[in-house]
Amino acid sequence: MVTLTGGTLTAVAVAIFLLTLSLVVLQPKGLSIGWSAGGGALLALLLGVVHLANVATVWNIVWNATITFVAVIVISLVLDRIGFFEWSALKMLAWAKGDGRRALLYLLGLGTLVAAFFANDGAALILTPIVYQQVRALGFGPRQALPFVMAAGFIADTTSLPLVVSNLVNIVSANFFHVGFITYAATMTPVDLVSFVASSAMLFIFYRASIPESFDTRQLSSPAGAIRDGRLFRAGWVVLGVLLAGYLSSEPLHFPVAIPASIAAAVFLLLASRSEALSSAAVIREAPWRIVVFSLGMYLVVYGLYKAGLTVYLSDAFRAAAHAGTVPATLLGGFATAGLSAVMNNMPTTLIAALSAKGAHVGGAAHQALIYADVVGADLGPKFTPIGSLATLLWLHVLDTKGIRITWKQYLRQGFALTVPVLAITLLGLAGWLAVVK
Repeated sequence: MVTLTGGTLTAVAVAIFLLTLSLVVLQPKGLSIGWSAGGGALLALLLGVVHLANVATVWNIVWNATITFVAVIVISLVLDRIGFFEWSALKMLAWAKGDGRRALLYLLGLGTLVAAFFANDGAALILTPIVYQQVRALGFGPRQALPFVMAAGFIADTTSLPLVVSNLVNIVSANFFHVGFITYAATMTPVDLVSFVASSAMLFIFYRASIPESFDTRQLSSPAGAIRDGRLFRAGWVVLGVLLAGYLSSEPLHFPVAIPASIAAAVFLLLASRSEALSSAAVIREAPWRIVVFSLGMYLVVYGLYKAGLTVYLSDAFRAAAHAGTVPATLLGGFATAGLSAVMNNMPTTLIAALSAKGAHVGGAAHQALIYADVVGADLGPKFTPIGSLATLLWLHVLDTKGIRITWKQYLRQGFALTVPVLAITLLGLAGWLAVVK
């Protein structure tokens, strides 16, 4: 193993990070993100940027987030196969009673709930095709369908704040700073409501000319017809209720959220094995196992940046902002994390922001502001660019398969127009709420 020091260590750490990130984002010839991140981590180990002892340190940071994320996606896949999300979308459209604007608002609300309980990836990747299918079945043209499709992807990220399990980066941050499920939810649920209102308002303004005023409800399919296994559908509500109780118990009883999530996923798979509507084996194969390797590998590469001392600059900026007050700390923390997420993906940014906030060595309200502002930035920042998150890249791929081609220019135009005001309003809402609860 090579031993590196000083400027050489810094240069090699940065080079490995940029190479790994490029392979993860571009995925040349379909290269798995797991192979890219794992290869980057191996290279960092061989060149002495990180050491074997750091593997245990990083795994301690990411294991709870990674296992929880995989379990939540497994649950989402089972629910999708039995028609749970399609049933929900049809219910929202039926309740709109032919009003196009009301339909969009209700679907935004549905996307918010799905993101809260089934993570932003589940909301964007599962709900988007269903929404597209339903609005096209209603006779909406491409121009009329676009607000619904784009809104589904946008709201999935901007409202993935309320629970620890709503976004993979939430779990990483909460685990890093030892924030319990209830404490996190009590802080971020009101902030998520602010983000929902701001996101909805901006989407309605941005797409005001494209939203249809009305639609013919007679063309709607029956929600009941979407359910492919009534027994599993009913059992699903019970399992989800028990899962929520497990989440709420995790903080007072001091156990990780991965435990109730894994148990619920196992129960769903067991129930699904007795259903003719889906295959448990297929669900297991489609689970995002590559995320396990990706999380450990990518974070080892990022940990190399930390060991090279590169996070000290962000720590200094965080410390200066914290000394200026809670509002400056919240705004700087949120926008800095959002900017980094936009250009280098929110997954590595999350650990960089967490290490930098810890290295700032500030306490009290300013410390809390940095923790939660970094979460807001990592959740909303990816909407600036197509490469901001893996979910966005996959979401764009899903749209492309449906014949909806979103160019970089189109995405960036929407991304900046919608995200900047929503991010600013949400961060100010966070600062205000922290002032109330401190």
